[in-house]
Amino acid sequence: MRTRVAHAIGVVLTAGLVTGTPLRAQEGAHPPHVMLTPADVSWGEGPASLRPGTKAAVIEGDPKLAGLFTMRLKLPAGYQIAPHWHPADEHVTVIAGTFYMGLGESFDAPKGKALTVGSFAVMPAKAAHFAFTKEETVIQLHGMGPWGISYVNPSDDPRKK
Repeated sequence: MRTRVAHAIGVVLTAGLVTGTPLRAQEGAHPPHVMLTPADVSWGEGPASLRPGTKAAVIEGDPKLAGLFTMRLKLPAGYQIAPHWHPADEHVTVIAGTFYMGLGESFDAPKGKALTVGSFAVMPAKAAHFAFTKEETVIQLHGMGPWGISYVNPSDDPRKK
């Protein structure tokens, strides 16, 4: 339990996800409060599991480890995420722009629902879905790690290119 708490608190900028130095709680210490303004968020390159062009900021926890995490993704205009699923429920809040999401194993833009600023969605574990933007968009993801993404069509996975 101590190890899980130590990894799931503070501001952690995960190596390989974004750059920075992880902050860890001392063994047995209570988790610190996390209070961030937009200026406090440190952006780095997005995860290799997404096509180039994304920026990411891990603002709580470590999405690579078991435990709670919160991260933000900044997606450029015209960005598409091919049909995929996640191993655990994924909670999405739109911070800026409009994020379009649709259900299914094939990309079908007309079936994408426009999620505007303040919108919230939950994708259950292993539910196939796709997403896209028309303008620069920032979303916040939170859930239980380890976070992962599995593409319905393996050839859509940028890690395999």
